[in-house]
Amino acid sequence: MWIEHGIAHLKLRSPHATTIGAFDGVHLGHRTLIETMVASARAHDMGSLVVTFDPLPGQLRDPHRYQLLSTLSERLERLQDLGIEGAIVVPFDTEFMQTTALDFTTMLAHHLALRALWVGPDFRLGRGREGDVDYLRQAGSRLGFEIEVLEHTVTWADLPVRSSRIREALRSGDIMVANACLGYPYRLTGTVGHGEHRGRLLGFPTANLDLPEGRLLPANGVYVCHAHMDAATYSAITNVGTRPTFDHHPPNVEAHLLDFAGSIYGRTVRLDFLKRLRPELRFESADALICQMHQDEAAARAWLAGQCSGALGRGC
Repeated sequence: MWIEHGIAHLKLRSPHATTIGAFDGVHLGHRTLIETMVASARAHDMGSLVVTFDPLPGQLRDPHRYQLLSTLSERLERLQDLGIEGAIVVPFDTEFMQTTALDFTTMLAHHLALRALWVGPDFRLGRGREGDVDYLRQAGSRLGFEIEVLEHTVTWADLPVRSSRIREALRSGDIMVANACLGYPYRLTGTVGHGEHRGRLLGFPTANLDLPEGRLLPANGVYVCHAHMDAATYSAITNVGTRPTFDHHPPNVEAHLLDFAGSIYGRTVRLDFLKRLRPELRFESADALICQMHQDEAAARAWLAGQCSGALGRGC
């Protein structure tokens, strides 16, 4: 998959099918749309493209409240797995926000040899969200592309899969719903920094993750995770929260890697969240916290063992 930043310098010759969106998280709904587009494009001897944005429109419109399900690099990595030919990242700023739907679709038709634009039934683009499906059909008839609408709504547990639903699930600590809607475990990627070394003093050394600004953290609590470093994967117990037993701190993410010894400061760790064990609690003493941490480790190992025994040997 090739990646380009911006459209104006492109001049593709062969016909392409394209879809446009934030695709934050690249969840099951996004994947269904893109995979359907890719299959159709191949059947009609066309290339397939995804147009996305950086920053995302929500980040610009509400920078203090909008929280990302995925970074740009994570988004592109997920998109690559879907078989598209290329991804175009459009810089989104206040000037671009004023682009009309007609100007944007004209740009796509001219620079990307657009022949089919794939959208969902509620899709809109352009200044003031003026470009709904009917508008785009009229524009396409003038500019030489068709509008293909994926009418099928992807659901899980009888409710639509949407980024807003995933955010709500994460904020309430419902990792099962979030992961089911994503189609994979929710992931946080960060660099291990130096914390207060309190975990090591308690007998549970932790990797404190420095995360990109604006990432959505799951609800405060203790989670079972898989921690990926380079080619290695470890089971981990991860605390998300403010450490209330020690007078509170800004929200942070710290992971205790099971059966790992060594220094990992400065290394990149990718945490996949699998299960929430419990909410974050305040303990009356360090000894009480240590006792609970031992219980958390036992519960995590038991749950992981159960997952492995039920997986019939697949990757455990």
